[in-house]
Amino acid sequence: MVTLNIMGYVNRSEVNGPGSRAVVWVQGCLRACTGCFNPASWPFEPNQIVTVDELVERILADPLNEGVTFSGGEPFWQATALAAVAQRIKAAGLNTMAFSGFTLAELQSSDAPPGAQTLLDQLDILVDGPFVESLALHDPTSPVSSRNQRVRVFNPVLQSRINWASDQIEVHIFKDGSRLVTGYHGQLD
Repeated sequence: MVTLNIMGYVNRSEVNGPGSRAVVWVQGCLRACTGCFNPASWPFEPNQIVTVDELVERILADPLNEGVTFSGGEPFWQATALAAVAQRIKAAGLNTMAFSGFTLAELQSSDAPPGAQTLLDQLDILVDGPFVESLALHDPTSPVSSRNQRVRVFNPVLQSRINWASDQIEVHIFKDGSRLVTGYHGQLD
């Protein structure tokens, strides 16, 4: 049984990729970027362990999801399991994307995390490159958070849908009263 260690999950985000989509934040990142909005995702200790089957069912259960975004932490440290999720999501007609602190060249190199190319082969969009605080963009029209990052569109159908903005806040309030703030890379004052 293939499992993933995730930090969080939400349905119907509109600031983490094109359209309404599920977002999976994986647990674990070695980069520790200064100014990261999600430092709680850095440790690799088990957080929420879910099977590929459970995650796929959750994503497909919401008919408003047009796709899924993998974020983090660093998705490519769990590339093999995420590729299995992405393959099943795409087979159901949804699109897939990931935010990665790795550059595309790093992900295609011999030093890439195991399964990196397998996950790349399943992605429709990749936003690559680490967040660099000195290059931060605070632009409500930009899909990236810092100037060094690039949007790589592997599926031409989505080329005209690069319309989310990294500098917007989205707040999700769950039934138990807990909240999740996403889509904003800066500090909340």
